[in-house]
Amino acid sequence: MSFLEEIQRRRTFGIISHPDAGKTTLTEKLLLFGGAIQEAGAVKNNKVKKGATSDFMEIERQRGISVATSVLAFIYKDKKINILDTPGHKDFAEDTFRTLTAVDSVIVVIDVAKGVEEQTEKLVEVCRMRSIPIIVFINKLDREGKDAFDLLDEIEQKLGLRVIPLSFPIGMGYDFKGIYNIWEKKLNLFSGDNKQTVSEGVEFDDISNPELDKIIGEAAASTLREELELVHEVYPKFDQGEYLKGELQPVFFGSALNNFGVKELLDCFIEIAPSPQPKMAEERLVDSKEEALTGFVFKIHANMDPKHRDRLAFIKIVSGIFKRNAPYLHVRNKKKMKFSSPNAFFAERKEIVDESFPGDIVGLHDTGSFKIGDTLTEGEILNFKGIPSFSPEHFRYVNNSDPLKSKQLYKGLDQLMDEGVAQLFTLELNGRKIIGTVGALQYEVIQYRLEHEYGAKCSYENLPMHKVCWVEPDDPKNEEFSEFKRVKQRYLAKDKQDQLVFLADSAFTIQMTQQKYPTVKLHFTSEF
Repeated sequence: MSFLEEIQRRRTFGIISHPDAGKTTLTEKLLLFGGAIQEAGAVKNNKVKKGATSDFMEIERQRGISVATSVLAFIYKDKKINILDTPGHKDFAEDTFRTLTAVDSVIVVIDVAKGVEEQTEKLVEVCRMRSIPIIVFINKLDREGKDAFDLLDEIEQKLGLRVIPLSFPIGMGYDFKGIYNIWEKKLNLFSGDNKQTVSEGVEFDDISNPELDKIIGEAAASTLREELELVHEVYPKFDQGEYLKGELQPVFFGSALNNFGVKELLDCFIEIAPSPQPKMAEERLVDSKEEALTGFVFKIHANMDPKHRDRLAFIKIVSGIFKRNAPYLHVRNKKKMKFSSPNAFFAERKEIVDESFPGDIVGLHDTGSFKIGDTLTEGEILNFKGIPSFSPEHFRYVNNSDPLKSKQLYKGLDQLMDEGVAQLFTLELNGRKIIGTVGALQYEVIQYRLEHEYGAKCSYENLPMHKVCWVEPDDPKNEEFSEFKRVKQRYLAKDKQDQLVFLADSAFTIQMTQQKYPTVKLHFTSEF
């Protein structure tokens, strides 16, 4: 297969939603279709010790939530599909924002009963800022929920999307009969017993056919005809160009747990979703069809296997072919590096690959030379944009609970911070370490992983801070900056990249500081 054909058959997308909308379950069912797994592990069911395939950290299995972004791949109808399953919980939002830099399109999962929730709004806003193509999947139709038209209105208003239903439900909850697939003009009937198998649809080109009444009953058939007529009148026609520009969003209905409506989603997805797209670097736009290799690190995961101290850096390939044992330039370190065992992921299985193409995600074994946002090229100096650190909202001092294990503690903190789990700040005044996170749940994860993966124990002490600001003086040598440093000495720290940060206890403090020292700029993200 030629290089261009390999690019055309790749689809790399992320699945995003509010916690509990059924995102991990949908991922599992997609893997089931690709034959990547034989049976789906129910995420919530603790009796089944199998657990969901994409949740492989111990703490995720205990909590029943996804903490880290998982990378999964499978082949379906000769298309290579790479899924990035993201954490829905808002305490891990930063991981999700970074993952969105590595995807070409997105599937948003919405719970039919709860409708659009707060976390979904934030994530969709990021997708819209970047014009990422979005498909919406309305899940859990086997339960009672909101009316289909009301939900479509809510999605348009709250998420600012322009939707077009490509499938439509027949009934809901107890009366749920199935869905009519507008995209393929097929009728799919629902039965509660097809959780592990796949049901085939009945072709129905003409819904005025009296056969329909026999199959689903007269009342349901006449309601369906009326609703479909409404759909054709109210919503725009599907236009793939508008979808790819992020201006039109197809909607599918189904029940991931019962494996219903997922195949329709997948069949349409592989036809309309974009193959790997060009990506903007600070220097220029990099096209996926270029032959020279470029790629960037969007995630680092320590201790994927607790028995071996291994760190994997996840690299999204933007252009060219990544070859095993070929020398590539690590742009930030200005060093050539070779990788003897690059990994690709098939559910929980890791495989060593000889070649990877644009759109693929490769895991590289890392001894600490990578940071999030690093670029690999064949020699060109490129830096990909859009992978910032956000200002944390929770702050705590870290104290070492076991003085004999201080080396393990610092090593553990160092590696976990490289993963982007949280941010570490060191006070200029006394060298005390402060951890800043986006959500409070992160502290538990850090404590748990320090103890179980590094054998170190820590305790926390509260620090009432409002935000951290990255400091950028107009001129580091002028007197105003020296005075700023002298007056604010107690609140200055360095982040892991050795950038100066100012810890502010309130929004008012930030405002006053900016007024008093106009030549000292304060930023809420590290990428300014």
